[in-house]
Amino acid sequence: MKSFYQNILEMHLIEDGIERFTLQIGSSTLTFKASHLPASYHFAFNIPGTHMAEAKKWLQARVELNHEDGNDEIYYKRFDADAVYFDDPAGNVVEFIGRRSKVGVGHFTSNSLMNISEMSITTSFVSDVAMKLKEAGVTSRNNVPIEPDSLNFLGEDDTLIILVPPKRRWYFSDKFSEVYPLKIELVNGRSLLMDEKGFISNR
Repeated sequence: MKSFYQNILEMHLIEDGIERFTLQIGSSTLTFKASHLPASYHFAFNIPGTHMAEAKKWLQARVELNHEDGNDEIYYKRFDADAVYFDDPAGNVVEFIGRRSKVGVGHFTSNSLMNISEMSITTSFVSDVAMKLKEAGVTSRNNVPIEPDSLNFLGEDDTLIILVPPKRRWYFSDKFSEVYPLKIELVNGRSLLMDEKGFISNR
C-alpha cells in the first residue's frame, strides 16, 4: 500500500510508522493503519476540472481504470463534475473527481490533488449515524432527507461524507459496502469514530 501511493501515484508521505503511514492529499491527510481484518472503503480526491483529461491519462499510465457499462469515466450533473475510478492494493475503490468549476495551474501531477472529496461510512444504523454526524456539524447536503436504505451525501460544497447501508455496490466496482472501523477528523476540530459494529461516536 505504501509503495503504491508513494511510488506509483507519487503522493507525499508525511508519516511512516511500523503499522501506519500518512499521505498529504492537498489540504487533507489520509492515514492507513494495519488491521487484523481485511477492510476496504470508497474515497475520492478532488482535482480541478480543467485537469481531468490530463489526470485520466496520468492515471492510465499507472493503474487500470474501472469500468461501468463499458465506460471508464462518468459525468455527475448534480455535482457538475467528471470522475474516474480505480482500485488500490487493499481493494479500496478510489475516485478522482474533477470539479468543472475549479481551474488548475500547469500540468497535472499528484500536487494537483486538492483534498479528500468523499469518504464512505457504511453502517446498518444509517439514521442514527446521520444524527451523530449532525451533532458534529455535518448535515445532509442541501437538506435532503436521509434515506436509510440508500446512498446519502452529507457535508458542504465539494467535501462530503457518503453514508450507506451494507451490501450496496459501489459505482464502477464489483465491491459492496461493508462495515469497517474508521476515523474522520473534521476541519471544525471534531473527530468521528466508527467501530467494527457500525456505531459511531464524536468528540
